[in-house]
Amino acid sequence: MKRFFKPVEKDGSFKKPNLSSSPSNKNGDENSEVLDDEKNKKKEPLKFLTWNANSFLIRVKNDWPEFTKFVASLDPDVIAIQEVRMPAAGSKGAPKNPGELKDDTSSSREEKQILMRAISSPPFKNYNVWWSLSDSKYAGTALFIKKCLQPKKVSFSLDRTATKHEPDGRVILAEFESLRLLNTYVPNNGWKDEENSFQRRRKWDKKILEFVLQSSDKPLIWCGDLNVSHEEIDVSHPEFFSAAKLNGYIPPNKEDCGQPGFTLAERRRFWAILKEGKLADAYRFLHKEKDMERGFSWSGNPVGKYRGKRMRIDYFIVSVKLKDRIVACEMHGQGIELQGFYGSDHCPVSLELSPPSPDSNGS
Repeated sequence: MKRFFKPVEKDGSFKKPNLSSSPSNKNGDENSEVLDDEKNKKKEPLKFLTWNANSFLIRVKNDWPEFTKFVASLDPDVIAIQEVRMPAAGSKGAPKNPGELKDDTSSSREEKQILMRAISSPPFKNYNVWWSLSDSKYAGTALFIKKCLQPKKVSFSLDRTATKHEPDGRVILAEFESLRLLNTYVPNNGWKDEENSFQRRRKWDKKILEFVLQSSDKPLIWCGDLNVSHEEIDVSHPEFFSAAKLNGYIPPNKEDCGQPGFTLAERRRFWAILKEGKLADAYRFLHKEKDMERGFSWSGNPVGKYRGKRMRIDYFIVSVKLKDRIVACEMHGQGIELQGFYGSDHCPVSLELSPPSPDSNGS
């Protein structure tokens, strides 16, 4: 969800980390490293982080030291990023490769180098990364998974086709032995009655429901910017968001009225996905009451009519069979001044699960 952007600093104050992607092995003892890696391997991830970065490159240039400290402290097994907003590889007019960053111009090479240097330094050098990118600086997702936790398969569309990427790079799906992790940047509902406004979101919700119903053989963790606030408790000012308009336009369908992400149509479809898919909202499972300070993942511009207006649109949705393993699910930003948002208009959200019991087979 977009509202405002922090300008890129031009004073050259960003310190470029070392390009090396792995630590040097001064003793040449590669066997010990392999043994250590085997010893530390887990069967499945237990700690997760999701964040709409509102341009990953801008965050690297402006907010990286603080964010890396946060990641190092939390030490998640998986980091899901939305709104990467880096273009896919491929020259103008040529087919694009949404799994690789663009580097065929001097500016794109420089931007790629800055980003790769950042994620080649601690703590990110301990992760492998997968990209799903748009043709331009729009949307896009990334998934970081600790090197000791390699998935069986990674795909990029809701039909689980590895080579096919969802339009605008909105999906990354990682399959582990006992669970699936779905990272999505859900398209915004839109404001007005245009061909691609409300219909795009309706089609997306239908595809998500179909995916969930067809993926019931394994527990699912679905995370990301889902661009919906499920209930009134999930927004700071329900009356404001229910009555919100763009340029005075009122949609003909009353259920499409209001702030994108808080229309009745979206909320009812989201409820149906949870119910029919046997899914649970991890945060709301633990936090039953409205929290005006730390209970929202998106915050409006501190200047203007959206000041202090906040929504919970970033989630961890889990299969109900995982519900009893939820240890913690927290939003790491607070207040209308966006403390803990690291420059984005979204704050990071984390989930921690307890290990599966030996006889549960991951369920």
